[in-house]
Amino acid sequence: MRISIFGATLLLLGAPAMVALFGSAKPHPNDRILVVPDEAAKRVDISIDGQPFTSYIWPSKLTKPVLYPLRTARGTIITRGFPLEPRSGERTDHPHHVGLWLTYENVNGIDFWNNSEAIKPKDAPKMGTIRQRSIVSAESGADKGSLEVEADWLTYDKKVLLKEHTRYVFRGGPGFRSVDRITTLTAQDEKVVFADAKDGMLGIRVVRALELPSDKPEVFTDASGRSTAVAKLDNTGVNGVYLTSEGKKGDAAWGTRGRWCNLSGKVGDEPVTISIFDHPLNPGFPTYWHARGYGLFAANPLGEKVFSNGKEELNLTLAPNQSVTFRYRILISSEIAAPESTEAAYKAFVASYH
Repeated sequence: MRISIFGATLLLLGAPAMVALFGSAKPHPNDRILVVPDEAAKRVDISIDGQPFTSYIWPSKLTKPVLYPLRTARGTIITRGFPLEPRSGERTDHPHHVGLWLTYENVNGIDFWNNSEAIKPKDAPKMGTIRQRSIVSAESGADKGSLEVEADWLTYDKKVLLKEHTRYVFRGGPGFRSVDRITTLTAQDEKVVFADAKDGMLGIRVVRALELPSDKPEVFTDASGRSTAVAKLDNTGVNGVYLTSEGKKGDAAWGTRGRWCNLSGKVGDEPVTISIFDHPLNPGFPTYWHARGYGLFAANPLGEKVFSNGKEELNLTLAPNQSVTFRYRILISSEIAAPESTEAAYKAFVASYH
């Protein structure tokens, strides 16, 4: 954890000032889950039982805040390193896929999903950026830790389309780690339309081992016609499998609805399952799974027209000053989770947010 710099600051400020800054006092000796902000470094580090779990980061080179990297209870990293920390043998496509994030491809015609440093100058005016604005609170605890942040969804000319308030809840114990993300988006002085689109909304880009084995290269095209080639790579150690709550498996999971979806496989010698849980109160429930074999694991509840081949259409619309809330849980288990155990964990998540 990055305690050294920030810890020294705390000694100078004292506990009352820390409460004023982050809505919480210094961690208690019994706190297992530590949430430690370091605004100078543009990060908040989360550790569980003395071991790093993840960090909330907003470096200048990224066009959105993300959780990166994510680890299992054993410390195994499950998120791709590229473009922040490239690793040998991993894919280098889609540089906007970093850690765990929430964005969308078409918000009043602005693309927040595909933006990155790789965007050509001619495309930049069509892209949106999500900028971290403030840490509302950061609280450590014995059973859970929490982080509340605020961000702005900005057009190219810096107009605020949406104000974001997100609460993260971190938990962990022997054999599991979890993150709840509860995000409220509020329109400002104009109507906001999330036009049905393929690329959204809650996404995680996983390590090579958790991809699905593939025997051919592919090309994926976004709504603006920009193509990204995904090369054929050596499949050694690649063993990921998707499974949805409706029984859709492997590549068949893509573009189908479900309450939850698992991505299971071995990373080295550790069995791992990443589960994403959708909530019945979310728009578009049950979500469509934008779950690609090359390592993009995403829940997109707003792409109905694309995934239903035009049979359904949502176009979620917010009037000025209107809000919408999305609730998700990401569960990382050190096992190949059975559908029955995932369903039980899913029901516990639903019961947490009424």
